[in-house]
Amino acid sequence: MQVVITLGQFIIEKQNDFPYAKGELSRLLRDIGIAAKIVNREVNKAGLMDILGDAGTMNIQGESQKKLDVYANDQFISALKSGGECCIVASEENDEFVYIDGEVSKNAKYIVAIDPLDGSSNIDVNVAVGTIFSIYRRKTTDGKATLEDVLQNGTKQVAAGYVIYGSSTMMVYTTGKGVNGFTLDPSIGEFCLSHPAMKIPKDGTIYSINEGNYVHFPDGVKKYLKYCQVEDLESKRPYTSRYIGSMVADIHRNLIKGGIFIYPKTASAPQGKLRLVYECNPMAFLIEQAGGRATDGYERILEKEVVSLHQRSAIFIGSENMVYKAESLMHQFSPQVEDDVAETKLAKLGVIGGID
Repeated sequence: MQVVITLGQFIIEKQNDFPYAKGELSRLLRDIGIAAKIVNREVNKAGLMDILGDAGTMNIQGESQKKLDVYANDQFISALKSGGECCIVASEENDEFVYIDGEVSKNAKYIVAIDPLDGSSNIDVNVAVGTIFSIYRRKTTDGKATLEDVLQNGTKQVAAGYVIYGSSTMMVYTTGKGVNGFTLDPSIGEFCLSHPAMKIPKDGTIYSINEGNYVHFPDGVKKYLKYCQVEDLESKRPYTSRYIGSMVADIHRNLIKGGIFIYPKTASAPQGKLRLVYECNPMAFLIEQAGGRATDGYERILEKEVVSLHQRSAIFIGSENMVYKAESLMHQFSPQVEDDVAETKLAKLGVIGGID
């Protein structure tokens, strides 16, 4: 008989793997799991309730907020406030970070950065959406936590993951000791270990990018798309194009099957479009822990300096060899560094010229 391991049991068993094994991080992950169950319930019955459509408000990025965006944001903040292990929540849906005040949180040691409902433009058409989260240990020791505690490089993350609300609901996370996936069993209301020790294949045959923006892509991206579409039996090309429009859904598929997800800089988004703090950094941490690679085309995502709460970035993320190939073409055809520096980086990548 198969032994069922719940998320709560797994977290407790692995608690000693955490850098500060006193139970706070375990409880924080539990709180995120509870909020995810509540959001999942509403996502699954959205068509039966007055929760579809626009909320009539805009977030800090100037994007129209959906009703479920607002609902999910409220639920995660509420769960983190009640849990008492988090002193600041930085969310896509709030202009500034939310300081969690009160007796229960005054000694809290952790910061949570979150995109409560990634891919929310897909809600009204019943396409998979998700939640992305990132956890940092606060840096300051006296008084209230500050913005300095939030603006930490991705290498400082102690945990990160996502929840995908699709044909089944899964929570996938890492604490720097590999990646594990848990599927929600609605019959018992628990996330159960279903995908232990997840690893992304070194190579894949899927590329995910919004090709409708092709004309605005850097030349390196255009060359990579051409490479993906050329027939070559040895490398199993042409590759398959799969783009859902929910970062969580695209990366989840590629994590399991192998592939690359690209959201490059464009003329209208010269810094990139996705947010570094609560989208790119957590996904990069998770994918690296699964054996993949994540860069902005030139620099490792986790090493990028974080200077603002809603900072944007380009991202190339997924199977290691596919990302290396895309990077090599970015260096060759969309150089952003001096030639001698570019050559050094290409040498480190082990790149052989050309796009054959």
